[in-house]
Amino acid sequence: MEKKDYKINEELVGMRLDKAVSMKDNTLSRASVQRLIDEENILVNGKSSKASYKLNFNDIVTINKEEPKEVEIEPQDIPLDIIYEDNDILVVNKQKGLVVHPGNGNPDGTLVNAIMNKCKDSLSGIGGEIRPGIVHRIDKDTSGLLIIAKNDRAHVNMSEQIKDHKVKKTYITLVRGKVKENEATIDMPIGRSTKDRTKMAVSKSGKNAITHIKVIERFKEYTLLEVNIETGRTHQIRVHLSQIGYPIVGDYVYSNGKNPFGVEGQMLHSEKLEFKHPITDKEMKLEAKLPEYFEKVLEELRKENKGN
Repeated sequence: MEKKDYKINEELVGMRLDKAVSMKDNTLSRASVQRLIDEENILVNGKSSKASYKLNFNDIVTINKEEPKEVEIEPQDIPLDIIYEDNDILVVNKQKGLVVHPGNGNPDGTLVNAIMNKCKDSLSGIGGEIRPGIVHRIDKDTSGLLIIAKNDRAHVNMSEQIKDHKVKKTYITLVRGKVKENEATIDMPIGRSTKDRTKMAVSKSGKNAITHIKVIERFKEYTLLEVNIETGRTHQIRVHLSQIGYPIVGDYVYSNGKNPFGVEGQMLHSEKLEFKHPITDKEMKLEAKLPEYFEKVLEELRKENKGN
């Protein structure tokens, strides 16, 4: 890990943290700076801060960067469910259980390995060696739509759309419990858990996180929800729903995971994406149907409802 400290002089006073870091380190793209801030690898006076934080005179900004590594991603013939593809972007319906990019414990067998096999060298390099083309991500056990950028111009545009909340993401999830409200908004900040650093939690010192839920169907002990997120915090939907007492079925991290359906991992599916094409500006509306296992669980619950 490469660490650099910068003392803020008069020239940078009042400037946003993300803009100042981009000026101080021209090797970092805006997307990279944002990611480092989100990962708490850019600190102000030893504490995590928001990208919009206005710098004060003599503030100490610390940048922790992974030292560049020679990483060769092996293309692997892993089946991809391609929803849309052109010269600039690729949108896939990621299957449950597939990790998005290589990391600790997952050196290969990831979505990135599959994309490398499909696209060869035609991918954006902004995400770095182990995240080529990856504009955003969804958890290993979350299925559904994911955008991959094939060039840097598309990557920068899509990153800006996501940052400015211009990409509408709609999820479908099954939760434990009967949700009373037909519609509700959960507005609770999320940060790294102080008890378990591998988990996220609702925290006053966290970053703002807003989730909208709408009931699609109620069952005896479960509820099918449509979820829209304004922000894209790590594990946001899972943390928010668990916090209000309706954990996602199969989520072993943010609930006890119990379910009579034998489902492993959260029943959460990224069903729709709405955004503007990064190059042509065309309105894009893409959809991925629910996985077969998800539909089977719903069939069981509907039969149970009819029997009562």
